[in-house]
Parts: sequence; C-alpha cells; structure tokens
Amino acid sequence: MQFIVEENALVCRRQGEMLRIEAWGQDALRIRATMYPAFSVQDWALTESVPSASAQIELFEETKREGDGSFRQYPAAAITNGRIRAMVNHGGVITLYRDGIKILREVFKNYGGSITKESHCLKVVNREWVPYIGGDYRLTVRFEPNDVEKLFGMGQYQQPYMDLKGCTLELAQKNSQTTVPFLVSSLGYGLLWNNPAVGRVTFGKNETMWEAACCKDMDYWITVADDPKGLLEHYTAVSGRAPMMPEDRMGFWQCKLRYRTQEEVLSVARRYHEQGIHLDVIIIDFFHWTVQGDWKFDKTYWPDPKAMVDELHSMGIRVIVSVWPSVDRRSENFAEMVERGLLMRTERGAMQTYDYQGDCVEIDPTNPETREYVWEKCKAHYYDYGIDGFWLDNSEPDLTRYDFDNFRYYIGPAMMCSNIYPQWYSRAYDEPMRALGDEPVNLLRSGWAGSQKYGNVLWSGDVPSTWESMRDQLQAGLNIGLAGIPWWNTDIGGFMEGNVFDPEFRELLVRWYEWAVFQPVMRLHGDREPFTIPALDDRNFGGGYLHTGQDNEMWSYGEKIYGIMRRHYELRISMKPYISRIFREAHENGSPLMRAMFYEFPDDPVCWTLSDQYMFGPDYLVAPVLEPKVQSRNVYLPNGQWKDIRSGEIISGGRIVAASAPIDSIPVFERI
Repeated sequence: MQFIVEENALVCRRQGEMLRIEAWGQDALRIRATMYPAFSVQDWALTESVPSASAQIELFEETKREGDGSFRQYPAAAITNGRIRAMVNHGGVITLYRDGIKILREVFKNYGGSITKESHCLKVVNREWVPYIGGDYRLTVRFEPNDVEKLFGMGQYQQPYMDLKGCTLELAQKNSQTTVPFLVSSLGYGLLWNNPAVGRVTFGKNETMWEAACCKDMDYWITVADDPKGLLEHYTAVSGRAPMMPEDRMGFWQCKLRYRTQEEVLSVARRYHEQGIHLDVIIIDFFHWTVQGDWKFDKTYWPDPKAMVDELHSMGIRVIVSVWPSVDRRSENFAEMVERGLLMRTERGAMQTYDYQGDCVEIDPTNPETREYVWEKCKAHYYDYGIDGFWLDNSEPDLTRYDFDNFRYYIGPAMMCSNIYPQWYSRAYDEPMRALGDEPVNLLRSGWAGSQKYGNVLWSGDVPSTWESMRDQLQAGLNIGLAGIPWWNTDIGGFMEGNVFDPEFRELLVRWYEWAVFQPVMRLHGDREPFTIPALDDRNFGGGYLHTGQDNEMWSYGEKIYGIMRRHYELRISMKPYISRIFREAHENGSPLMRAMFYEFPDDPVCWTLSDQYMFGPDYLVAPVLEPKVQSRNVYLPNGQWKDIRSGEIISGGRIVAASAPIDSIPVFERI
C-alpha cells in the first residue's frame, strides 16, 4: 500500500486501485475509489460549496501478529476531520470512528491477505470491482454489521418498516418507490451513497452490502453528530436545503383525476370560494393536452387558459398543471427531438420506452439542451398564461419495463445514472423559473439526493386506497424526511381502488384526511371509482377521450364527512403560522416537518422503536388512526407535559396513554 498526503486529503494506492479520503464539510469525509487513473468529474449530490477544513493526516505502522506467532509491522494511515476519523490499513480496509469509537468497518476476508489474524480463504474483499467486457465496473462495498444499530432514511419504499435494519432495498426509481440514498444510524453517523447507479443495498444481520450495477467510481460521504438533527444539518449543508415554501401554498390543495375542461376547474373553484374555503392550489391533471409531448392545452376543452388562470388568481388560487416526460410519435415535437438527440435511447430493439395511451419515448433531462427545449415549450404554452407550477408526473421516469440495461442517456448508460433522472428533470423547471424571479413549487413523483433544493414537493405515488397502504405511507414519509426531503405528501385517501359509495372507503378517506392536516402539504387527490362517467368524445387523442374518476371535492362524500373535513381544514388554516415556522426550519437546517419520534427525543430509547406516531415539527405529537373501526388508540408521550389539542387536558408524559379516537378526530398532543 502506498500512502500519499495531499492538502486535506489522504490518497492510497494498491493493486491498481486509487482510494481518496478527504475532509468535506463539518465532521465529515468524502471517500472515493476507482480503478481508473483519475476520478470522474461528477460530484452528483455534493453540489454545495463547503468551508475549507483542516484535516489531520497521520502515517504510521501497525503491529500485527502473524499465524506463526511472530509480529510484523505494516504501514497504515489515518485522516481526521473534527469528530470523524478514518483509518486505512495496508490492505486498503477503512475503519471509521466517531470521537474515537468505531462506528463502521469494511469487511475483508481474503485468502493470503494477512490483514488480520482472522483472515481466511473466503476470498471476500471490502471493495469488489467486477469489470464488464469493454466497459466499466460492477461495484460491491461491504461493511461489518452492528447488532444494536437501527437504520433509517434512504427515501421512500412501500413497506411497513421504518427501521431498515434487516431490509434489502432496490436502488432504483419506480412509481411509489423513491431512492434517496442517505442513511441515518442510531450510532450517530449519516452516510450518503453518492452514486446514482441502479443497484441494491442490504442491511443484513451478517453484513451491510452496497451494490452499484455500473460505475467508474466508488463515492460515499459520511458525517457524525450527537443526534439525527445534527446529521441532517451536516448533510443538507453539502447537498442543499429546501427553499422557503411560499406562505400562499401552506394551506389546502385540491385535485382529482381528472378535471377535463376549463369550465370544470372554474366551477369547482367558484364553489369552494362561495363556501368560504380558500384553495391555495388547484391542479389540472393529465390528458388536458393534445398528445403526450406537445405540452399544451387541447383548445377544444381549454379554449382560453389565460382567462381561466386570471379568474383563479382573482380568487387567490395558484394553478399547477400536469406535464409528463413522455413524447408520443404523433407529437409535433417528436421528429425534432429525435433528430437533436433529446430523447432516451434504447440499446436494442424499438425506440419505445413507454406505452401508456401512445407509442412514446421519454425525454433525456441529463442533456442540458433537452431541459432548455422542454422549458421553452412549457413556458410558451403554460407559464406565459400565468400557470404557477408544474406537476412533474411520471418523473422516475415511468417505463413500459424497467429494463435499465436497455436504456442510455446523454451522460451514460441508465445502469450508471438513472436514479438521478427525477432530480435533473425537476431542474428543467426550477432553474429557469428561479431565473425569472419566481419561487418554484413543483410536484414530483420521484426524487434523488439533493432534490430538496429544487423546489420539489414529492408525493408517495399512485398508491392503493387501503389501510395497509396508509400505514406504509407513514413509514415512507418519516424515512424520506430523514433522507433530507422535507416537502412531502400523499394522495389523501390513496390514489386508486377507492369506491366513493363504499362506507369502508369513506372511513379510510376521513382518517387519511385527518392525518393529512399534519403533513407538509395537504392535498386531496385520487382516481375515484366506479368508472361510469363517459368520455367527452370518441377520438383516440386529446383532452376528451380518456376516462375520469368520480368527484373528489370536500362536499362529494355527504354532509357528515363534509363537516369533518371542513373542521380539519379550519384546523390546518389556524396552524399556518406554526407551519410557516417549521418550513423555515427545513430551509435553515434541513429538519423535516414530519419527524420520527427519536428526532426530537434522541435520548429516549422508547422513541427509537416507535413507527406509528411522529412529531409534526418540534411541538405536535401526531398519532394517526391506521386501522378501521377504531375508537381509541395507545399513544406514547415522552417525558414532559402534553396538552390534548381537542379537549385541552394536560397530561404528564413518560408513559403510554389510551387516547380517544372517534371518527371525527385523531389524537394530537401539543408539547407545553
């Protein structure tokens, strides 16, 4: 092993591999390795300038006992940046320490390696580079496990587990699955897998294993702190923080699948206005257009978009319109985009990458020319009419099949980079809108590390209308917040399979709505059954032919449910000063709005085990009702005094209480 000291960096060379460890932010290190002569130029999620650090680098020798009982000296090195220290032994194995206590160590069990006396002939190495013929590498990085460790973050996965210890996660973007590879450990470290390759991570009992299907470099960033709040502050300092959410979008958002005409949108907005319910945002969903990739209203049903927007603005309502990244062969833009190389490419077979309601190919947002082209179209056909924001649906992107090995982008094969697609797609809108002096708030179905800085409101995708799904969304919301994405929400009631006439669905809808008051964005949406509404025309394109769901406004479910929704709407509006404060915290230090209990109470061991309640900011403990026909539920109150916001009763914490949960409210306690 050859050790080289550079300014604030330790470089190690062994058997063709170059390892570089450098100070990168407060109490943090960036660790890279490559089999190439130099590292690639991409910083991926590490976009922010950080103050220069003064790392301490040491070269020394370790004494190791050999198999015959003799002792031998081996070269080693260490780099320290504040409270974090990395030591590299002569085999290139990294061990990481927080305040002198080991937190993470790579696995190495290679025949003849002589790294430790425990080495044997398994031939398992810490960083395994498997070359593709004529191409790059498949990379596997292994770490030793810790039995007492709990692991959180990593984005949004449709599963009932908040603690990810024991889980295997696919590192790939799909509808309702959002990979944001930042990990929070109960041992006081946070790790960013700074690699947008398709892959997998296993947080096993026997080992932790990160896999990248195709890459040039290993790249991860690690920091330490006393609590999760410190970890998020360090992480968002290097990857970016959410802007400040505009005050006029903190209330109630209305949408459904789908408002088919200009008059439908206006009639809904007028009725809300007449009833004294202020809509912050109304959303015009998909297939208001001609064909995918035209990015403009179908004039048959939207004859004067500017007049529509002007009337909505006169009521104080912001307007968001859905756009997709798919381009139909019938689109007026298809031929030009193909010719200019602005679309995804397939490695074999037909060009088609998407087949919903057309023969389509997705755009390639990794190409800056694509981002500019798409924005110019959307500016001319939407933004210049006064449209305030964009619903960037299908932003994973959605694909006919997730055959990542068959797709290629401007910057390389999809296997190497496709996880960053939604982040770069959002930049096509955020950056030009910001350059025009706007405060972009765009709704997306996917994101990646760093997406938070591009005005992204992520939602949890097209999830089913079931109690199981609702429970999964709570885990998803808490973990995506711990992965650095504070602007998040769900479709209230779930997106699909909700029959408006079914009493069981109505109960689920009410419980989901009550919970949504305490989500960062409160948005009523869904594809409501039964599908008995006929199409507006018989064309196979345009805004009239596709089906729509049943009505999905507050008044659509009867007087009793309307009354419950109206009261909870008023509760949301009354909390706007507090909600503004916690949006400000997200902007200033990276804290999520929905916080796992241990985020506010890291010294309470019970809080590290709770996954069915959470803190909405620092002051409100929220306990959603996640089962049908429930009239009460247990809630754990940490030490201190708590006030039931419904009754005003003051309760001493440090214990579990049985809280009432009638159909018209859920338990919420204010810390006093």
